[in-house]
Amino acid sequence: MEWTDEASTRLKEISSFVRPTGCKKIIEKFAQEAGAAKITIEIYGQAKQKFG
Repeated sequence: MEWTDEASTRLKEISSFVRPTGCKKIIEKFAQEAGAAKITIEIYGQAKQKFG
């Protein structure tokens, strides 16, 4: 799934120590279920709120 530059940068800002494995896949699945064509900063924020 395509990511906007903003959303991709935000994901990279999460320390690999803190970032759970599969975090990107979880966000992509969330976006698919929401009917999004790509991961935007808004979708990223919604997923972060839902999954913490």
